[in-house]
Amino acid sequence: MPEKRRHPGPLHPRPRTQSRSSRAQLQFPVSRVDRFLRQGHYAQRLASGAPVFLAAVLEYLTAEILELAGNAARDNHKSRIAPQHVELAVRNDAELNQLFGDITISQGGVLPRIHSELLRPTSKARNSRRHVGHPHTHSVKAK
Repeated sequence: MPEKRRHPGPLHPRPRTQSRSSRAQLQFPVSRVDRFLRQGHYAQRLASGAPVFLAAVLEYLTAEILELAGNAARDNHKSRIAPQHVELAVRNDAELNQLFGDITISQGGVLPRIHSELLRPTSKARNSRRHVGHPHTHSVKAK
């Protein structure tokens, strides 16, 4: 019987396919962003670098917010980031506050702030206010 010859296969085996996210060294899914951009019909044509750039921007913004929120959680002696910490992080950063200006974060609360007029005056201000309109020497009415 004749022997079966095996196919030798390709000389150079194909390298494993890499995702676009791994090629761009990103954690955010480039292919999903690409799909959403195409399904959204934002433009007739879409460059191949557009979803990569948008995924990178979204990843940067997320990392920035999470870092600031983690710092806020640590300042409040918490080990878990809550919506209040995200609210504090966003509202205390000028650029993020401008970006999130019209956005309400659910369960975020408000920034702790006491109006300056409601605070007790300092001793120096208290002493000067006590004597306003009153002369230092008190006159006694004669009978």
